[in-house]
Order: sequence, then structure tokens, then C-alpha cells
Amino acid sequence: MKRFFQIILIAIAVIISLPAAAQTDYPANYAKAPRFKALIYYDSTAEEAHVQFDRQAIQFFHKLTYGEGYILKVTTDFGLYADSLNNFDIIIMLNGMPTNRMERKAFERYMEHGGGWMGFHAAAYNDRNTAWPWLNEFLGCGHFLCNNWPPQPAVVESDKPAHTVMRTLPPSFVAPASEFYQWSPSPRLNPDVDVLLSISPKMYPFGIKDVVNSGDFPVVWTNRKYRMIYLNMGHGDECFIDATQNLLFVNAFRWVVSRSPQGDPFQK
Repeated sequence: MKRFFQIILIAIAVIISLPAAAQTDYPANYAKAPRFKALIYYDSTAEEAHVQFDRQAIQFFHKLTYGEGYILKVTTDFGLYADSLNNFDIIIMLNGMPTNRMERKAFERYMEHGGGWMGFHAAAYNDRNTAWPWLNEFLGCGHFLCNNWPPQPAVVESDKPAHTVMRTLPPSFVAPASEFYQWSPSPRLNPDVDVLLSISPKMYPFGIKDVVNSGDFPVVWTNRKYRMIYLNMGHGDECFIDATQNLLFVNAFRWVVSRSPQGDPFQK
């Protein structure tokens, strides 16, 4: 009997010493090197509330690199990377977008050839003076229409609870205070767009100084023609105080990266 237990203990020790890859039922997948590269672009000269968000967002995404899971670069000069965008699996735009023709064309080429994009708030702001028709095609919506003011929390409701970005989130939650944009025409009218999250109609009338009384109000969506997601949050210093919204941001980030033409890096 003693000999039997010795054999059992030896077998257990051998199994424990095996590499994780050799244990087919091992539940984890540890990266041996950074899985992908991400580029954050923001405008340091933007209005103060936007820069507040940008700085917190940079810290948020930096924390996600702990353990060197991926490589993160941050820039305020998009032109520096215009010729090397293909080196990045995802570009995160925080309240800023390319402004000159060279930068815009570089971004268009990147997205048209499978690039990944995650945009926040003013990264999609455009009106009739923006003079970038491609941006509206890319976003799948029209121009900026109106907004609530001042920033305030809002009840938001999931439009596609089964979507990968939304399936771990509750059907409705209170998003932290922000300034939210409404668009005309709404992205929901575009057959290529999946609206994932919207301001609840229960919020109307929505605002104190500038009051939105009605209308379709999507705040998170993706255009299936591109590997992208847009999140309208991004004004002020409260956007990262809520765990549910933080999970939304992580889900969206991970979803865009996982759909890389080079394959899902999280499965490697």
C-alpha cells in the first residue's frame, strides 16, 4: 500500500511539472511575449474637460499592459505614425482625430485594409465644417445634431445584449456623468451599423442648460464594414469611476483586437 501511494505522489509531481501546453485541461493561456501593439492618439490642446478624460484614459489603458500583455504607444502627433500605422493592431483616439489631408489619407488606408479603431467622444465629432465625408461613411452616421449640458449621469440600455461587447453587462445601468452627442441621421438607420448601447428614453427631458427632449440617442456602436467601435463617453473626470462602464471599455477594446486579420492574439 505504501508503494502504491508513492507511485501516486510521483505521478502527481510529474503532472504538475509538465508545461501548461502539455496539460490539455489547463484553464489559462499565458503570453510568452506581448500579444499586440496599440497606439493612443489625443489632442493635448483640446478643451480642459476632454484632456482630463484623455489623461485618465491613458492611465486606464496603461494599467491593462501590466505584465507586458501588449505594447502601448501614446502620441499627440498623429503625423509621426502616419507611415507606420500598420504596425499597430488598434488605434485608440481620445477626443481627437486626424486634421490634415496626409494624416486622414493614412488613417483611411489603415482602416480600409483591416486596421482596428476604438474612438471616444470628440474623436467622432463632426459638423458641416469638418470637410471629411469619409468620416461619416466610416462612422455610419450623419453630423453632430445636439447634446445635453452640463455633463450628467444617464440611464443607458443595451440594444444587443448578446453581442460580445455587451454580454457581460447588465441590460441597463447608470453611466457616469458625461456630455452625450446625438447625430443626424442616427447610426441606427444604417444597415451596416450595430447599435450596442443607447441613452434610455426615460431620461427625457435630458439636460439642465441644454435640454434634449426627444430623438434616437445611440452612444456605443460598431460599423460592420470596418474593425471599429465608437463610444460617446469621454468628457470630464468621472468616466472611469464606474466598474460597469470600465468593463464596457475593456470588452470593446478586447473585441476590436480579437478580430485582427492576423488572428485573435488572445488565443495564441
